[in-house]
Amino acid sequence: MLELSKCGCYAADRLKDSSTTNIPMDPLVIPLETDNHPIPEIKYEYLDHTADVQLHAWGETLREAFEQCGMAMFGYMTELDTVGISRCYQIRTDPTDDLENLLFRFLDELLFLFSAEPYQICKKLEITKFDTENFCIECRCYGEEFDLKKHPQGTEVKAITYSAMQINQRPEHEQNEVFVIIDI
Repeated sequence: MLELSKCGCYAADRLKDSSTTNIPMDPLVIPLETDNHPIPEIKYEYLDHTADVQLHAWGETLREAFEQCGMAMFGYMTELDTVGISRCYQIRTDPTDDLENLLFRFLDELLFLFSAEPYQICKKLEITKFDTENFCIECRCYGEEFDLKKHPQGTEVKAITYSAMQINQRPEHEQNEVFVIIDI
């Protein structure tokens, strides 16, 4: 069932109550409460890989490294300088059993947000819940609807893969890294 978070964002449940219908529900978009959304420093790069691309992202915390990896994926799809912030969606992952599955599910939720309605291209990701005991994430996704008239088309991301996935977790205030190969 769809529900609104306190920030006025759409929670990314994809279907209405299954007892009434199985038809996907249109997403709820709530106007942003502020237009002040500082964009974090870019902490990612793209590494060559046979027929695909590897995302390498880092941060002081593992949470920041995950956010940066999500932004790297969006940056591969279009030039992020052309993306504005006009709406916010909140996604969440179902609990899983380890960090690799958590990273995979997080990126897969972001890819779904882009690939299906509402076709959201994100300029900023803010993980609001990063639970490493139950392995689940809640994330606010700030951006706008992808529009070919405004956003240059980069490379289509077909899927997230587990191939050569690495998560290098280090104590706080040192560099945490993630490596993910995306199927293009």
